[in-house]
Amino acid sequence: MTALLHISASPRGKSSESLALADVFLDAYRDAHPNNRIAHWDLWDGTLPAFGPTEAGAKMAVFGGQEFDDAQAGAWKTVEAAFQRFDSAETYLFSVPMWNHGVPYILKQFIDVVSQPGMAFSFDPEQGYSGLLQGKKAAVIYTSGVYGEGRGPSFGNDFQAPYLEDWLRWAGVADITTIELRPDLVTADVDADRRTAQAHAREVAKAF
Repeated sequence: MTALLHISASPRGKSSESLALADVFLDAYRDAHPNNRIAHWDLWDGTLPAFGPTEAGAKMAVFGGQEFDDAQAGAWKTVEAAFQRFDSAETYLFSVPMWNHGVPYILKQFIDVVSQPGMAFSFDPEQGYSGLLQGKKAAVIYTSGVYGEGRGPSFGNDFQAPYLEDWLRWAGVADITTIELRPDLVTADVDADRRTAQAHAREVAKAF
């Protein structure tokens, strides 16, 4: 069992604010929990499977209690493997930059791949959805270049945090801690904002 799985959604490498802040978190986490296993899933590394017509057909076959055809059976194995990689962790660190007021499309793809009946959720016609990822917790790093709370709609809107956190809770992950780096455009003191975010990341990681 992986103690912590870091799921990163930025393709920008060393230029990424979210990845840099994740590194700060992980350094503090290693110091506080030296025996815990950490894994990293870079969603841009090519290992995330597609979720297209065949996979969607397989999902609907599961819902309908139908048999897979050969293509669906093969596709579903890749979906199951991706979910198992995700589910193998006890805790999660998501590092998520804001793209066009929301999350990068690769993170939405990840969510579509792992959100499967009998894996991430169950469904009852009378009671609705039930998340199956009970007992897990997540820390989420959010970064943005322009958006900030209270700046008004001309500076963007936040469909980043509400979307991801609603999905986590829907899947059963109720314990969520957030860390934000949203630079103050008025003072333009990005270094000070980074230091504040880094201190918060270290604090969260030590107790995580």
